[in-house]
Amino acid sequence: MLKKLSVVILGAAVTLMTAGYATAQTAAQEAKEKTKAAGKKTAEVVTDAEITTAVKSKLLADKTVGGLKIDVDTSNGVVTLTGPVHSGVERAEALKLARNTKGVKSVKNKLVLETAATTGRTDKDDKIKAETKEKSGQVKEKAVDAKEAVTDASITAAVKTKLLADTKVGGLKIDVDTKDNVVTLTGPVHSAAEKAEAVRLAKTTTGVKSVVDKLTIQPKT
Repeated sequence: MLKKLSVVILGAAVTLMTAGYATAQTAAQEAKEKTKAAGKKTAEVVTDAEITTAVKSKLLADKTVGGLKIDVDTSNGVVTLTGPVHSGVERAEALKLARNTKGVKSVKNKLVLETAATTGRTDKDDKIKAETKEKSGQVKEKAVDAKEAVTDASITAAVKTKLLADTKVGGLKIDVDTKDNVVTLTGPVHSAAEKAEAVRLAKTTTGVKSVVDKLTIQPKT
């Protein structure tokens, strides 16, 4: 009877130990998961300094906004924009850029719209100035493109390409030289028709002012 009682007590003790160990394991796992979640949440939090830097970078990179004149302050994820802007469009764009920055909770608008009375300039003036600058840039680009298109080297290459591509002309035998946009054709051709075609191709090439014909007719033998 005593032996049987001892076995029962021992079994109960083992059961209690096993249950305690399982409970301890579960508690440890829960604590580990909570710590991991807390760490992940902390890592996802964007600091005020990071927000300020990100917003300032966006303002400086945007062509619509005068980012150098706008001051950015961040406190607890709330961004405050201070400084002058030239138009309502610029102000709206600055606010939008700030709001769309990661970590920003809200944006306080302390931007001041500079009027014609304080700057002598209006939104219309800015628009005209911007359009003039853009058109000026386009004209310069076209001028550069045109200049590059009519260089002697490019003309020579274009004329030579035409001669080689035309089945009526023996382009391989015709030499092409260009100086100050004047093309000189030298070499043998088999007929007056071939000569006329070669000269025509050269004259109709972009950038060519005139063509000097030094082609010689050598009939086929």
